[in-house]
Amino acid sequence: METKTIDALFTPETLRQLFPRERSNEFFDALFGDASEGAYDIELAYQGTDGKEITLELLLHERPGCCLVCNLTQGLPQVFTRHPVINVAGVVEAVDTLLAGQARCGKWSLGRTEQRSKAMHLIPLTIELDEQPSTF
Repeated sequence: METKTIDALFTPETLRQLFPRERSNEFFDALFGDASEGAYDIELAYQGTDGKEITLELLLHERPGCCLVCNLTQGLPQVFTRHPVINVAGVVEAVDTLLAGQARCGKWSLGRTEQRSKAMHLIPLTIELDEQPSTF
């Protein structure tokens, strides 16, 4: 699948469908029993592709009146990898469906938390692509 074709798939609307805004509140409700206890909102962003892998990002936006500190976010890749509400495996499955058989999602991994600003951290999600064999 060409990189331009893949790039065109990841519109803001598609990203919101892959990771709805309300998932942040659902995560904190499951974690703390109260969504208002969360320090950040999570947003899915598309970083790009080189044709061999797709890079998405889980953006952690500090909520008003809260503090997004490194010690709060550094362990999140391990938590997000297996948390059923965040459901990274489900996001990858949805990306696979989005590729419509032109390529397939292979292995995926979450990278280390990166601090982009005091109020925004991110966790990269890298998805390897397996090309589908052509059928003639």
